[in-house]
This record gives sequence, C-alpha cells and structure tokens, in this order.
Amino acid sequence: MAAAAALEAVAPLGALWGLVQDFVMGQQEGPADQVAADVKSGSYTVLQVVEALGSSLENPEPRTRARGIQLLSQVLLQCHSLLLEKEVVHLILFYENRLKDHHLVIPSVLQGLKALSLCVALPPGLAVSVLKAIFQEVHVQSLPQVDRHTVYSIITNFMRTREEELKGLGADFTFGFIQVMDGEKDPRNLLVAFRIVYDLISRDYSLGPFVEELFEVTSCYFPIDFTPPPNDPHGIQREDLILSLRAVLASTPRFAEFLLPLLIEKVDSEILSAKLDSLQTLNACCAMYGQKELKDFLPSLWASIRREVFQTASERVEAEGLAALNSLTACLSRSVLRADAEDLLDSFLSNILQDCRHHLCEPDMKLVWPSAKLLQAAAGASARACDHITSNVLPLLLEQFHKHSQSSQRRTILEMILGFLKLQQKWSYEDKDERPLSGFKDQLCSLMFMALADPNTQLQLVGIRTLTVLGAQPDLLSSGDLELAVGHLYRLSFLEEDSQSWVAALEASGSLATLYPVAFSSHLVPKLAEDLCSEESDLARGDGPTRCSRHPRCLQALSAVSTHPSIVKETLPLLLQHLCQMNRGSESPGTSEVIAVCQSLQQVAEKCQQDPESCWYFHQTAVPCLLALAVQASTPEKEHSVLKRVLLEDEVLATMASVIATATTHLSPDLAAQSVAHIVPLFLDGNISFLPENSFSGRFQPFQDGSSGQRRLVALLMAFVCSLPRNVEIPQLNRLMRELLELSCCQSCPFSSTAAAKCFAGLLNKHPAGQELDEFLQLAVDKVEAGLSSGPCRSQAFTLLLWVTKALVLRYHPLSSCLTEQLMGLLSDPELGPAAADGFSLLMSDCTDVLTRAGHAEVRIMFRQRFFTDNVPALVRGFHAAPQDVKPNYLKGLSHVLNRLPKPVLLPELPTLLSLLLEALSCPDSVVQLSTLSCLQPLLLEAPQVMSLHVDTLVTKFLTLSASPSMAVRIAALQCMHALTRLPTPVLLPYKPQVIRALAKPLDDKKRLVRKEAVSARGEWFLLGSPGS
Repeated sequence: MAAAAALEAVAPLGALWGLVQDFVMGQQEGPADQVAADVKSGSYTVLQVVEALGSSLENPEPRTRARGIQLLSQVLLQCHSLLLEKEVVHLILFYENRLKDHHLVIPSVLQGLKALSLCVALPPGLAVSVLKAIFQEVHVQSLPQVDRHTVYSIITNFMRTREEELKGLGADFTFGFIQVMDGEKDPRNLLVAFRIVYDLISRDYSLGPFVEELFEVTSCYFPIDFTPPPNDPHGIQREDLILSLRAVLASTPRFAEFLLPLLIEKVDSEILSAKLDSLQTLNACCAMYGQKELKDFLPSLWASIRREVFQTASERVEAEGLAALNSLTACLSRSVLRADAEDLLDSFLSNILQDCRHHLCEPDMKLVWPSAKLLQAAAGASARACDHITSNVLPLLLEQFHKHSQSSQRRTILEMILGFLKLQQKWSYEDKDERPLSGFKDQLCSLMFMALADPNTQLQLVGIRTLTVLGAQPDLLSSGDLELAVGHLYRLSFLEEDSQSWVAALEASGSLATLYPVAFSSHLVPKLAEDLCSEESDLARGDGPTRCSRHPRCLQALSAVSTHPSIVKETLPLLLQHLCQMNRGSESPGTSEVIAVCQSLQQVAEKCQQDPESCWYFHQTAVPCLLALAVQASTPEKEHSVLKRVLLEDEVLATMASVIATATTHLSPDLAAQSVAHIVPLFLDGNISFLPENSFSGRFQPFQDGSSGQRRLVALLMAFVCSLPRNVEIPQLNRLMRELLELSCCQSCPFSSTAAAKCFAGLLNKHPAGQELDEFLQLAVDKVEAGLSSGPCRSQAFTLLLWVTKALVLRYHPLSSCLTEQLMGLLSDPELGPAAADGFSLLMSDCTDVLTRAGHAEVRIMFRQRFFTDNVPALVRGFHAAPQDVKPNYLKGLSHVLNRLPKPVLLPELPTLLSLLLEALSCPDSVVQLSTLSCLQPLLLEAPQVMSLHVDTLVTKFLTLSASPSMAVRIAALQCMHALTRLPTPVLLPYKPQVIRALAKPLDDKKRLVRKEAVSARGEWFLLGSPGS
C-alpha cells in the first residue's frame, strides 16, 4: 500500500518536472500557465514548484536561472492569494537575495516581488525590507521600461497596503524613491511615478531634507512637451501628463519657493503652451498656498500677468492670466492675518490699481479694456477685494462718464461700470449700509437714466443691462427710481422695428417684474391697458391702419411682464378682454391681429408653467374664455360678427389650440380631472354651463349634426385631451373615440377630419394596453380599410392610417408593423402614392401639437432606430421591385427616413444605401432632392472615406442641383459642395477647375442667401490643395 501511494505521488511530480523542463530548457511559454492552473486547483503546492525548479535556480548559466525564476514569478502572480505567511517569508528572502544576481535575472525577480507585494499574508516589516533591497541593489533607470514599471507597481502596492510601515522609514523612503525616479522618460511610467509623488505628499510621508530634491526630480518635466505617436495603443495623451504633474507641483506649499520662480520664468517665455501651462499651474497652486508662500513673489507674478493681459494676442493666455490673478487675490483674501502682520491684500490691490487705474481714463485707447478686465478679475475674488477696488474705481468711472460726451465713449465707460456692478451680486451683505454701492446709488441711477434717454442704440442697450443689474441688488432702487425706470422701459418698448433696444427693454421688463411686481402693476400695466383701450376705440371707429406697430408691441409687453403671479392676474384678463372686444368695431380685425393676441396668451401660459398656482389660474380663466369665443363663433346667428369669420380660420384655431395645450400640460392630475369633467361633455353633449357668457343662439353639437364651423372646433378638444397627464381618466371615453373615428373620415371638412384623426391617435398612444385598446384599434383598422377600398373618403382614411401608425410606432405597439406595411403598400397607389411617401416624414419627425413628450405622450427613446431597422430593408426591396413610375415614391420615403435618423445609426449602413440616395438626387421632386441633400451633407463630414468612392457622381449631381428652380435646393446643393472639400484632397483635385467654373454662375443668383453659400463654397474649392489648407 505504501509503495502504491509513493508511485501516485511520484507520477504528478514527474509531470510537474516535465512542465518545468519544457519552460526552462524548451523555451516554451505555455507550461507556466499550466503550472499556475495546477497550483490553483491544488494539484501542486508552491513549495513543490520550487523543489522542481531547484536545479534551474542554482544553474551557473544566468539565462537558465532567469527562466527558472520567471516561471516561479509567473506562478506567484496568479497564485499569490494562496500563499501562507511562512511561505511568503522564505520567498521574500529568496528574491531579495537574487536582486544581487546577474542583470539578466533582475526582471524576473522584480516580477516575483510584485506578486509578493500583493500578498495579504505579508508579515510586518518585509515591505520595508523589500524596498530597501531594491533601493540598494537595483539601478532602476538602467532597466527596460517594463521592468521600471514593475518597480513603480511594487512601491504603489506597498503604499496602498503598508502605509504605516513605510512611514517608519522616514525620509529614507522619499530619498530612495527619488533615486528610483530620477531620469525617467517613458510617459507610461511617469504617470505612475507622478501619482506616487502625489501620494507621498498628500498622505504626509516624511520628506525630510529632500523637499528640493523631490521638487527637482518632478519639475524637470515642466512644462510637459509630449506628442503621442500615431495609433498609440496606450492612449496616453499630453493632457494626462500635464494634469498629473500639475497635481504634484500644486500639492504642497513647501514647493512654493522653488516652483514660483519657475512659473514666472515660463510665463515670460515665448512659448504659448508654456505660458498656458504655467498660468494654469499657478491657478491650481493658489488653492494650497497662503500669504507666506506668495509674499516674496507677488510683484513678479503681478508684472508677468499684467504683461500677458496687456500684450498677448492669444485670448486663451489672457483668460488664464485673469483666472490666475483672481486665484492670487482669493488666496490673499482668505489667509488669516495676525494683528501685527502686513496686509498683503491691500498692498497687492493697491499695486493693481496703480498700474491700471489711469488707463480707465482713456476710453478710446487700447489698454482700457485689459485694465478693466484685470481690475474685475481681482475684484471678483472676494468681498474684501471687491469693496477695495469698487470704492476706488467707481468714483473715477462716474467722473469719466460725465467728462466724455461722445456716446461711444460713454458706452465703453458704462460697460466697465456694469462689469463691476455684476461682481457685487456675488457677495451678500447683512447690513444694507455696508453695501459698497449704497454710497454711489444716486450717481449710478442718474448715469443709468442718462444712458436710457440717449438716442444712441448701443448706449441704450448698456443702460438697459445696467438697470437689470441694479434692480437685482436688494433694496437699492427706491420707488421713485423704479417708477422712472418703468417709464423708460415703456418708452423703449415702442421704438422702431429695426432698433435692438425694444427687445432688450421687454426682456428687462420681464426680469425686473419678477422682483418688483407692485411697481410694474402700478406704472406699466395701466399704461399698456390704456393703449389697448385706445386701440379698441380706433378699431371701433374703423381707424385700423393707424394702429400699425403699437398694437403688437403692447401685446408683447403685456406678455413679457407676466412673470409674477400677481401681474398675471392683471395681464391675463386684459388680453382676454381685448380679444373679446375685437369684434365690436365696424372694421374687421385681421387674422394676424387675432393671432398676435393668442401668441401673447401663449407666452403668458409658458411663463405660468413654473408656478402651479399660476398655471391653474391661467387654465381656468383662459381656456373657458377661448372655448366660449370659439363656440359663439361657430353657432348660427342672423348677423355674423366680424370676429367670427376670423376665429374659425385654420391659423387662428391652430394658435388657440397651442394656447390651450400649453395651459394644460403642467396641470396636476387632480386639477386636470376637474377640467376634463367640463370640457369633454361640452363637445359630446353640448353642455355649455361652465362657459362665460354662455347665452348662445344655437346648440353646440360638433359630433352630431353640427355645422362645419362647429366641427372645426375639434382642434381645440384635441389640444386639451392630448395634453392631459396619462393617469387622468377621460369621461365617456368609448363614445368620444367612436365620435372622433366617424369625424376623421368626414369628407366635407379636411381640417376637422384631420384634427379628429390626430385626437384619436393621441388618445390611442396614451391608452393603457388591454382589451379596450384592442377594440379601439380594431375599429380604426376597419374604418381605414373601408375608407381606402373605394369612395370619396380615401384621403381622410389615409390620414387616419398615418396618425394611428405614428401613435403606435412611438410606443412600440405590435400592430405598428402591420400598419406600416399597409402604408408601404400605398406607395404604389396612383392617387395616394406621393402622400404615402411624405407620410414617412411624419412618422420619423417630432410633432408640435400632439404625440409630444411635453404632452405626456408615450414616446420610446429609440423609436427612429427601431423603425429604420424594421422597415428600411422592406423599402429597399420595394424600390427594386416597383415599376419605374412608382420608384420616386420609394425614394422619397427612404430619403425622409434616412434624413431624420441619428447619423451614428446611419453610418454603418451607408455603403449599402448610398447608391439609392444618389439616385434620389435625380428625382424631379424638389422635396426628395432637399431631403436627400440634407441627409448627405453631414455624411460628407462624418464619413469622407466612404463618400469619396462616389465623388464623380456627387460633384455632377450637386452642380446640377445648384441651378435648381427651388431656392432651398440651390442652397442645400451649394452647402454640400462646400462639405465636399472635407473629402481627401487628392480625390478632389481633378475636379477643382470644373467646380470653380461651375460655381461662378450661382455667384450672380438673384437670391442673396444663394450667393452667400456660393461664395463660401467657391472659396473653399479655390483653397483646395494650397499650402496650409
């Protein structure tokens, strides 16, 4: 029995010995992984592996010893977690001893030590022993890059797991690492080495007397000058090294005395990258430094920064210089001052003021803005700095404003003042008497009002911005100031159309009305209301033409100031009352005037969305009023008012629908349920009890025997129900869906049938899955099939099919694929084919009125990609199989799908689809041409290699289309010609003369936008192949 057991033990050891021999003597790499796998599985122990390697480890030939140790190290790298503490001790002693061996052995020894540095069972003290041995025995920088990286990895592992032991070495550890790193050149190793230095400093390892040496061994790489080789597999970028080194240099104030002179030297150099890196590093250092570190270098730092901002031609250097000055000032501001210490902040700011202040007196000179920027950068660092600089600069600028009479000079001075005023907003002051601006308040207001009253538009604009900033300062403007400011804004809001000031005045009114609602309610809203009344009086007298521009401006001003709930309660009734009063004159209001009122209501509704209370107020006030006006306009009367005809026009109804939708989307479910309980019965049962002034002459029955005018109001119902939250229950839904379905195929009024189809689709999209949804879908499918079969309702049935398909595509409903196939089948229909092709544009694009995310529709995030994957292959097959006269429909549909597809999805499919896109350019339909050109232009920029294979066809097609009768097609073709220049230059050069000659013709195009694109494209082709292009 004993003999058998011995034989069983010898057999696997024999196999192990064979694997060892294959690796060591046979120079095969595979046995190492096999041995490691056997150790993991328990077939052998590490001790048995060492015994099997015995002769190899003691072999007099260095290469054989190296192979033996390499095998052991590779096994340890995979099995270090299995080692016992006693085994680790013996292996450490073995490897430390081998560090004295031949240089060929050292790489394998380091790999073994790296494996042992990962051991959890490493006894205390051995980490220090290993590092001492490496520091003493190994000249690291003479090793190859991989082996140097191994040393850094050993150090990193020990710092992570044996920090206290290494700190016990004191400064010897820091000195040892300095020796290891000194002379390192490889970027891969430098990233690790910089991280080790950063950890040395940030984790409070002892640097001892070696602070300067540690700085020198890292700062010698500053500034980083590294360009990664092409196709670098390691992916190390210059920026990675810059940030790693910057983190080291800025990690301790103890480097300051060595680093700051270096930074000053590099800022003063002529190398742009060195300037930028130095200023950014200085910025980072200021977060760690205090007054003590900066004190001796402040004059030199200020001189360097000032020179760069005054003289540089680089905006980046200027921006970094200003950022560095801001950080320096912030550092001086936050340092704790002793009672007897010198206040460095005041002296530093005094130097800045001394060097910059006098330039502010020369608003026409070159240095005025650099000086202002420097002062503002320092002032923006802290409240103390802001107070110091503002109190010195503001009196000077106020004096200069009055000294200079030219509007351009005053604008420059006021813009500088504005910059300092904006800085005040960063700091809060508990006592309003402490605020620096309090002492200048009267002068600032006087100056601002002078600017607002000046005829120069640019000065007015700066004045408006100044008013906005001063108004944002709490308790700065008095009630008298506000009244005067509101008067100026009112006047500026009615300047001529080409002035920029009226737009800025409206924006300022909106922002200030939020802060001072009482002032605007008292002084602006009454004036606007009076203007509206006078407009109504003019209209009643038939003086329509005299109202020209004040009417729309008045409406815009009312909507602009509706930024506070209390103001909305004044402006909204005014707008609604004005809309109601517009039908009381002998002169008919134009469609544009009614739309203008509705657009103002829309803007008010958008502003109310942020406040739930205002949102509900707007909804319950505006929606019933709009519905009442529309219902009244649709009911038969003996005498039709002038407004009725206008209210039932397509554009007006669409604008009113937009107002209702905007007023509904942000309602809470509870409030929406209250509203839906009134509005749906209004359309289904004619229940008008909730409408204001509801004494109408006839019944309202849009779904029964209603007139064409009543049926048109389904667009308003659509806007409401399709904007409700999904969890709001709609009363009489079954009946409503059936009525909508019937109306959608009514041929007498295309507008109402389309609105009904969209409403039906919007409700389908939100309806939860289940039997009821299936029933509605079956009803829709039956209706579509019946309508498409024959008869006068084919167009309406097609519209219903299109909208139902979109509703289902957006939510990934299984029936969407069947309906899409039906839509593709219609591409061959002689009557509906072109419309079916355009329908693909609707399926892929975002709607604005229904089926929107804002309206709570179910829109899956990647519906376009899914539609492309599911349907484009069928479109391509259909194109190839279709008769010649039908092919354009397939091309148009395909072009619409591809044009709206995210380009990353399209690029992989481009080689197979490009031939079809090029064929689409030959289609006579300008819609197809424009859609295809819009699709191709970004592809020219993103896939130049693929596109260059078809350059001959592309050049020919684009040049042909640049003479198209359609202006939009000409512009798109010229933009594509411009984009063609991004293709490889050798491919394009043979076509350069032909293109330049051909592009001379659109230079004389009758449309300015076409000429502009032609100039741009032709210029790029002229430069093609020239040096530097």
